[in-house]
Amino acid sequence: MKLIYPPDTDEETLLEYAPEADIIIGWRPTERLLEKAVNLAMFINPGAGAQHLIELFRKHNRNRNVILINGHGNAYFTAQHAVALLLALAGKVIPHHNWMIDGHWRRGDDFSSSIPIRGRKIGLLGYGAVNQNVHRMLSGFDVDFAVLRRDWNKETGKVPTAIAKYDSAQLHQFLKAVDILIVAVPHTSKTIGMIGKEELNLLGADGLLVNIARGSVIDENSLYIALYERRIAGAAIDVWYEYRPEPDGKGRKYPFHYPFHTLDNFILSPHGRPRPSAILNAGARSSIIYPDLHRMPTGL
Repeated sequence: MKLIYPPDTDEETLLEYAPEADIIIGWRPTERLLEKAVNLAMFINPGAGAQHLIELFRKHNRNRNVILINGHGNAYFTAQHAVALLLALAGKVIPHHNWMIDGHWRRGDDFSSSIPIRGRKIGLLGYGAVNQNVHRMLSGFDVDFAVLRRDWNKETGKVPTAIAKYDSAQLHQFLKAVDILIVAVPHTSKTIGMIGKEELNLLGADGLLVNIARGSVIDENSLYIALYERRIAGAAIDVWYEYRPEPDGKGRKYPFHYPFHTLDNFILSPHGRPRPSAILNAGARSSIIYPDLHRMPTGL
């Protein structure tokens, strides 16, 4: 196997190397690049989620058969961010930080006391590469786990702790059983609006929610009302509803349609992700990308 590392990511440079490639690893190829890659058999997206590429490859594959692979290359980083959001939410890190910036010192236990997660039941909605990493990272916190997965026939290997298993038809039973919900499912026709008013009510007034999947999975209006009316205790969101927001009168851009930024039980995160170089370093290539590369010659 010969690996080619272009000296830069300028399109003209990539076009120069494209005809040599049987496999390309990258994020957003242009039609021009795909046309130039005459020997291309496989394209690996090293991130998490490839829905932004589906239409492009559907069009391209009218006359060819290029395999599109979701490489899950940033699954570890996304899981790390999910855990960070959960701990910041439970520990009230953001309000405490803001109070100290404003000069408020030790306001007392009545003001936004931290929420211990020990003894809680964490619900992992989706059990792909991201939530499998979340499970492993949180396994030392003395918590119980429930997992809802669409297909339990898929091989997951050894899980880090005991889990209560649920399938897609048991969403409501699953939500009744947990008080921390971490959402990591793909954007599909079946997951759009998967969590709405009824589902948030089932999570309960002590419930904490972290969404690192796609904004569309949780109904925006229902989420805002649940937070505003304290039907759930809090949420931390890294994925949004409007990715090309218009600036308001003060030039501010908010990727949502309700005033989430005014809530004190809500953490906003700007769809955080690692730099591409962090994913494509030598260690990540060997552990994440190489297994996908070896699929092609073996036919797997």
